[in-house]
Amino acid sequence: MTDAADITADLFGPHVPAHLYVHVPFCASKCDYCDFASVAGADEDFVEVVFAGIRTQVTTWARSGLDGVIETVYFGGGTPSLHPEQVLRTLAHIRDTLVVHPNAEITVEANPDSLPAQVAGAFAAQGVTRVSVGVQSFDDHVLRVLGRRHDAVSARRACQAVIDAGMDLSVDLMCGVPGQTITSWSETLARAAATGAHHASVYPLTIEDGTPMSAAVSAGLLPEPNQDEAADMMVLAEATLGYHGLSRYEVANYAESRGHESRHNTAYWTGRPYAGLGPGAHGMLDAATARAVGLLSDADEGVARVRYGNAASIADWLVGQGDSVETLTNAEARREDVMLGMRLTRGVSAADVDAARLNRVMTSLGEDGLVEPEAGPRGGARWKTTRRGWLLGNEVFGRIWLGE
Repeated sequence: MTDAADITADLFGPHVPAHLYVHVPFCASKCDYCDFASVAGADEDFVEVVFAGIRTQVTTWARSGLDGVIETVYFGGGTPSLHPEQVLRTLAHIRDTLVVHPNAEITVEANPDSLPAQVAGAFAAQGVTRVSVGVQSFDDHVLRVLGRRHDAVSARRACQAVIDAGMDLSVDLMCGVPGQTITSWSETLARAAATGAHHASVYPLTIEDGTPMSAAVSAGLLPEPNQDEAADMMVLAEATLGYHGLSRYEVANYAESRGHESRHNTAYWTGRPYAGLGPGAHGMLDAATARAVGLLSDADEGVARVRYGNAASIADWLVGQGDSVETLTNAEARREDVMLGMRLTRGVSAADVDAARLNRVMTSLGEDGLVEPEAGPRGGARWKTTRRGWLLGNEVFGRIWLGE
């Protein structure tokens, strides 16, 4: 019997991934909660060197000789909007060297303090279709706790600039912040809906080791985030955003029902290969493509999928050192597809669960009230998380991945 991953490789062979993630590792300053791969205050010469390296990675894919059409490009960070000319130069290089679908989704992450109207207009003029604005909150006190550079007024102004430029607006929001109240959160949700955004992402604050916020909590200057309060805020977000026409389609993501879901992020959750460009970026390739680009040798048997990470250190990345490679077998790839697919509100098909040999796990999760079966369209059965399973997603995903 031939596994599904092998069938895909046989039918399509190696190919340039349809989805590109470009990591821009520069910020004006580091937020107190951030542990992302980014540096603050880099000079323009250094910025040019890094973007030149990213364009070289694009050229390497173009010279691979592999077929493929780019369907989504996502500039994340860091703060891509801090260097709009470099972002647009890199986007032009992608278009010049790779085949980009005429209706490709092109997303740029932005902070409100680096998104004046002229920058938004420049993005739109060069074919950016979507901007994800890191609002986090419309409460100035909460923004100060997070160490953000902007205030609520500039957040609203940046969101309006995206709308005025004719691009799709997505807003990022954060809950469970020390000192954040339900009233403050409710007002932030209402103001987010009033921006005209077609998409929103809602994340509970996580305290990461080594960050200024972690030090403040350890010193007793800030209270630990309350997980129960954060869960209540997630539930309130679902109700409030849903009332305004933004339905939850993934653990933390909401969109209007008229096709405004993030196509790029959905590729992650549905097992589509993607290439990560830039320091600290990650990618996932099928085995055939990984072999074609030298990440996997012919001697590596039984591999269905390769996950790789570019070095987070810019110095290491520039000289090609410090990259990581992880291989997955067919069985692991199937489990991973189910695990990631359960992030979506639509869940996964019972056939995929069966193929991954996870029926016993799903039954056990169902007995614990974390997942439930559902009759799908045209008679296809599916598994999806319950409300409790959504809020306890890490437990669901962990048990699926372990297969127990």
